[in-house]
Amino acid sequence: MSVLTEKLDKLREMLQSEKFLNGDGLSNEVNIRIFCYDPKEEMTVQHFIRQLVTDQDLGCHLIECNLYQILLSICDEMVPLEDIIAMEDAEGSDALLEAMHSFATIHDFVRKMQYSPHRKGDVLLLTGIGDVFPFMRVHALLEAVQPAFSDIPIVVMYPGTFDKRNLRLFDRLEPKGYYRAFSDI
Repeated sequence: MSVLTEKLDKLREMLQSEKFLNGDGLSNEVNIRIFCYDPKEEMTVQHFIRQLVTDQDLGCHLIECNLYQILLSICDEMVPLEDIIAMEDAEGSDALLEAMHSFATIHDFVRKMQYSPHRKGDVLLLTGIGDVFPFMRVHALLEAVQPAFSDIPIVVMYPGTFDKRNLRLFDRLEPKGYYRAFSDI
């Protein structure tokens, strides 16, 4: 059995544990967990997520929020995809990034993720982290998500590393500080 498979099995176990679902032992911290994996293993992780989300016997209710799908939805509301492609062709990637930051804000992402009521056993699963870079940075999103989802656990599927202080996307980019999550998966 591979190391990744063992970690994914531990994640499945954790998602079903009462201690995790209740946020026990966190000293009033927000229940955010970062599941780090080698970006080369993306397809394996995506396959696992598809199985997990459709598992009828899972002891929790997963609400997957794929950040890439959310970004596409926000863009679709604001600007036709053809216009976005044309803008990048005409003005370049930097201009596109700046324009998208003006209409695909962190608050727009949080708005798209919100649902109610939150129920005991719900778990917010954030995926598509690498797909939305550089349009959205997970450390900034987690700061904005905390007030809206403080009553349920959040699991971030992160293609990179987290050393309990810094997130390093793809194990290549400059680390960004985020200290409120746990990586004990």
